[in-house]
Amino acid sequence: MRLANIDGRLVVRAPDGPVDVAEASAGRFGPAPQTVYAQWDAFTVWAGEKGLGGPAPAAPPATDGAVWGAPSPHPAQVFAIGLNYRDHAAESGFGEPDSATVFTKFATSVTGHDTPVALPEGKVDWEAELVVVIGRHCHRAAREEAWSYVAGLTVGQDLSERELQLAGPAPQFSLGKSYPGFAPTGPELVTPDEFADPDDLEIACALESGDVLQKSRTSNMIFGVPELIAQLSAVCPLLPGDLIFTGTPAGVGMARTPQRFLSPGDVLLTTVEGIGTLRTPLTA
Repeated sequence: MRLANIDGRLVVRAPDGPVDVAEASAGRFGPAPQTVYAQWDAFTVWAGEKGLGGPAPAAPPATDGAVWGAPSPHPAQVFAIGLNYRDHAAESGFGEPDSATVFTKFATSVTGHDTPVALPEGKVDWEAELVVVIGRHCHRAAREEAWSYVAGLTVGQDLSERELQLAGPAPQFSLGKSYPGFAPTGPELVTPDEFADPDDLEIACALESGDVLQKSRTSNMIFGVPELIAQLSAVCPLLPGDLIFTGTPAGVGMARTPQRFLSPGDVLLTTVEGIGTLRTPLTA
């Protein structure tokens, strides 16, 4: 099943065309996309009875006048994982961590597909990420059961202003990664059953001008989705609609020689196999 937040309403992009969930369910669900995660089990039963699962056409590369918001626009918690690909840990000058390196992106940084992001002063970098959206309350989850707590997967960018992130005696990871729009996600949420192997998806980042910036597979993560859910939920209850940014592969601008950062007029295209392409225009 493929869900989208289109003009602020929850839509299932079913094989026969888009379905407005609030209208199709006579108000039982929606229309606000965030509310569905608190009713996820009931929603998936209803959607199955309505035959809303299965493949759908690929999401359009542009909004065509519609506003494609974040699939989970108001999460209670946003977790992010650092150094979770071996090649990115190496390019950053670190060894492989023994456990997940965790920080947060504050919820006000969440935005959607094809939404312009104003660049602050400093050095803004890209980080293509697979993003997990939680569908059920989850505390002390076993790795073997972790996927059952996942509503779906979406595409994300962990935009990072490196000067603030690394300033001072203690790095300010969360602040440097939480300017408005610094957590774009979308264009859709895809449920795990739609993937042949949700643990092995191609992930890539490019500029719309043609430069390929990153390319890898999520199977190269040091800690896969089940392990991340187990480690996080061992400490923090994960709530319906929460986001987990699972880390980025090698190719970030800060690690290049010479370093390279984003400029007004750049457009980032972040793609995850089976989900689609998240478009992020950068402005002054």
